[in-house]
Amino acid sequence: MNNNHSFIGSNVALITPMFADGAVDYEALNHLIDFHIDSGTSSIVSVGTTGESATVGVKEHLKIIDHTVKYAAKRIPIIAGTGANSTSEAIELTQEALNLGADACLLVTPYYNKPTQEGLFQHFKLIAESVNIDQILYNVPGRTAVDMSVDITSRLAEIPNIIGIKDATGDLSVIEQLVAKCPENFLLLTGDDATAVDFLIAGGHGGISVTANVVPKELQKVYLSAIAGNIELAKNLNSKLESFHKNLFLEANPIPVKWALHKMGKCEKGIRLPLLELSNEFKSIIENDLKEINLLWKLSIMWLFFLLAYWL
Repeated sequence: MNNNHSFIGSNVALITPMFADGAVDYEALNHLIDFHIDSGTSSIVSVGTTGESATVGVKEHLKIIDHTVKYAAKRIPIIAGTGANSTSEAIELTQEALNLGADACLLVTPYYNKPTQEGLFQHFKLIAESVNIDQILYNVPGRTAVDMSVDITSRLAEIPNIIGIKDATGDLSVIEQLVAKCPENFLLLTGDDATAVDFLIAGGHGGISVTANVVPKELQKVYLSAIAGNIELAKNLNSKLESFHKNLFLEANPIPVKWALHKMGKCEKGIRLPLLELSNEFKSIIENDLKEINLLWKLSIMWLFFLLAYWL
């Protein structure tokens, strides 16, 4: 079993809640942090892809991390998203995250400029040597147009403060190779909700999940069951979430998950251009998913008690 116990199980790729004008809603962020602490989520990833890292400026990026770390107050580990396609910028962000008190950093493969495999190795190696904080690699070729090889990952795994990888390829042959080639204590996290259970059964230690934004308690049960080898239970529990895993990607993440959380009463509709609110044709699909797992029903009951308390 992996030694990085804090990140075993379900880690949430947390949204950044926003008002209609795109300003960050820090009060809603506080409520989301409490929601995940109460639900038993293993850790929070702050300002990753799902947190709209692509559309927040550097100062704002760091302000969100700072707020999240301070409000969490060591009640849950915080992984700061600090990747960039500029090595010097990634080092700067990672150093600032360390200064702010983050527990680890998540570093995506450099996007758009398409480095070679050796370029990827040197990029991550320099960041790790420059900043003394635990670092998790993030391979998501569907977004970055670069796919880091298992061989490069296994080389990077020998660097002491590179503690793991988030693999979002959705290719289950990759987890088999990672298990075979990486050190036993190297953290193997999936970034693909749809294939997560199979990833965990094959030797993974957990995941960084979009679905966890909506059903954190339920997903943690799925993940921990799979990790413990209770395969039938994990698959049975996960079958109730399969529609969510798929439908939260009907449009680019985090468009659908933000709409779902809005319908749950956990944030307003705000999202930043060039992303837009979920298209009308998909809203009923997400709402039906929520109804099926009784979230809207629970919300209605909460509102009923609130109204009764108000009028009485």
